Amino acid sequence: MPWKESHVVELRTEFVMRAQKRELPFVRLCEEYKISAKTGYKWIARFEEDGTRGLVKQSRRPMSSPRQACEEEVCRIVLLKHAHRSWGPKKIRELFARQCSEAPSLSTVKRILKKAGLVEERSRRRAAYCGRIENRVTASAPNEVWTTDFKGWWYSTDKQRVTPLTVQDAYSRYLLCAEIVPDARTETVQKSFERLFEQYGVPKAIRSDNGPPFASTRSPLGLSRLSAWWVSQGINLDRIRPGHPEENGVHERMHRDLESEVAETLECKWDEQQPVLDMWRRERNEERPHEALGMRVPAEVYKKSERKWERESEVEYPQEYMRRRTNAAGQIRLKGIMLTISRTLSGWDVGLKRVSAKSYSVWFGPLCVGLVDLENEAFQAAQ
Repeated sequence: MPWKESHVVELRTEFVMRAQKRELPFVRLCEEYKISAKTGYKWIARFEEDGTRGLVKQSRRPMSSPRQACEEEVCRIVLLKHAHRSWGPKKIRELFARQCSEAPSLSTVKRILKKAGLVEERSRRRAAYCGRIENRVTASAPNEVWTTDFKGWWYSTDKQRVTPLTVQDAYSRYLLCAEIVPDARTETVQKSFERLFEQYGVPKAIRSDNGPPFASTRSPLGLSRLSAWWVSQGINLDRIRPGHPEENGVHERMHRDLESEVAETLECKWDEQQPVLDMWRRERNEERPHEALGMRVPAEVYKKSERKWERESEVEYPQEYMRRRTNAAGQIRLKGIMLTISRTLSGWDVGLKRVSAKSYSVWFGPLCVGLVDLENEAFQAAQ
C-alpha cells in the first residue's frame, strides 16, 4: 500500500534514518515500508543532497521546455485561428508548418487556442444505419462516391435568396462544386451536373438525401427525373434515411464550414456572391489540410474519373429482357394492356423480365422498380 500523502515526509525521513543505522537488510527495510529498492535509494540520495527538503514530493513538470512557443508563434497561431474559425488545432498546426520551417507540438497549439478561448467543444453523434436504395460503400479512391446537397439558403444584401448546390468527392474531400443556382428544378441541377461530368468524368455512385430534385415520394424506389438520369449514366444511387443528415456527415460538416466561413459573414449583392464562394472553394481544396487525408489538402489527393461522360446514353438490359419505352404519361403497352409505370421514367426504356406466365418484373437499369400482374392488369411499384 503506498504511503499516505499527509505523512509522507515523516515516513520518508524515518525510512532514511533507519536505513543509515543499518538495523535491517536494506531489501527487508524497503519491504516493511512497501516500496521498491530503487525508490529507497532515490530517497536516500535526495536526503544526502538536500536534507528533508529533498523528501518533499516534486513536480513532474520538466524544469525547462526547449521547444516552448515564443510570443511571435503564439500570435501567429491565434491569427491563423481567427482567419479560419472552423479549423481545428491539427489543421492550424499543419498550416503553420506549411508557412514556417517548424511548428510547435500539437499539444502546444491546443493549449494556446484553449487559453485564447478559441476552442469549441463539440459532442460527437453516432452514425445511424443507412437507408433506402442502399449501395452504401466506404470510398477507398476518388470518384467512387460523390455526395451532393443544397446548402440552406440565406439572403443577399439586395434581399435575394442565395441557394448553393454543393458536390464533393467523398474520398478526397475535394469540393467539386459550390454553385449558386437560381432554383432547384431538375433541369437546372442537371445542367450543373453535366458541367461537372464534362470536367471531372463520371463517378460510380452519388449519395444524396430524399428531397427534390434528388428523390421523389411518388415514384418507385423514390426515383426522380434527376436520379433516373444518373442511373442512365451508369451511376449507382445511395440515399440516406429521411431525417438523418448525419449519414452524410462529411458533406454536412462541409456545409457547417460554409455557414460559418461564408454565409454568416458575407455582405454583398446576389450577383457578387459566386466569386466569394469560388475563392472559398479554392482555399478549401488547395490550402485546408484534412486529418482524414494525413493532413494533405484535397487537391493533392483528388484525380479526375477515368469514366468519360457521353451526352447521349441508353439504358442497357440483358438480351433476354423485353424492352418497352414509356410514353409521356409514364405508361407502357404489354400484350395489348396499357400499364402505368411512372411519369418519372417517361421517355426511358424499361426492361421486362418474365417471372411467370402472367407476371413480369420491371427494371430500370440495375433497379427493379416493380412487378406487372397481367391477370389483374396492374403494376405494383417497389418500395
